[in-house]
Amino acid sequence: MSALASPVATAVMRPASPHAGASAATRLELLKSRPRRPGEASFFYWDAHFRNDAVKVLPGEFFVHDEDILVMTTLGSCIAACLWDRDRRIGGMNHFLLPDAGGSGDASGRYGGFAMDLLIGELVKRGATRSTLEAKVFGGGAVIGGMNTINVGERNTAFVLDYLRTERITVVSKDVLDVYPRKVCFLPASGKAMVKRLASANTEAIAAQERAAAVRPVPAGSAGGSVDLF
Repeated sequence: MSALASPVATAVMRPASPHAGASAATRLELLKSRPRRPGEASFFYWDAHFRNDAVKVLPGEFFVHDEDILVMTTLGSCIAACLWDRDRRIGGMNHFLLPDAGGSGDASGRYGGFAMDLLIGELVKRGATRSTLEAKVFGGGAVIGGMNTINVGERNTAFVLDYLRTERITVVSKDVLDVYPRKVCFLPASGKAMVKRLASANTEAIAAQERAAAVRPVPAGSAGGSVDLF
């Protein structure tokens, strides 16, 4: 695995306790059964690699929690911002495709401004404070062609960093730009984030997912410190 441009630490997740399977099933059932907010991720599963409950955040979605459920997503030119309140120990992730709707009036989590406002608003509703939020930012790779004459990944990256600077939310770590798709995992209670740069063979599938998400309608009511390699 190639090294990242910024310093990172390598971490190994410890196996869960022998009783983790039973408790995981219970928590997953509760997560699956609770009402979902518009745009909130709803694809819950048991992650056998990390031996933990998990939720996948798809393009245009977000997820906020105060327990260390594994929040994961895969990114090409998209951005995932992981925000964490270091005092309340609550965090969340979003996944957006473009900085803005280009004047179309489409207000959804597919676009950066709405996605960031939605994530911060949900964190505040759950007790977080803007002044104690910190951010980890991922994605913006140059892996998708034909969507725009301006590099989408660069635009997304510039947008999110400018947004966080304007909101005075400190970016404590980031892995952005370059040409790699990425898999990102985030544990919202601890603020721990992990990123894996994926092989080029994964590029086309992720690019196709992003193209499809960029054009499909969004159904109403649909669903701290270092960055680690894994």
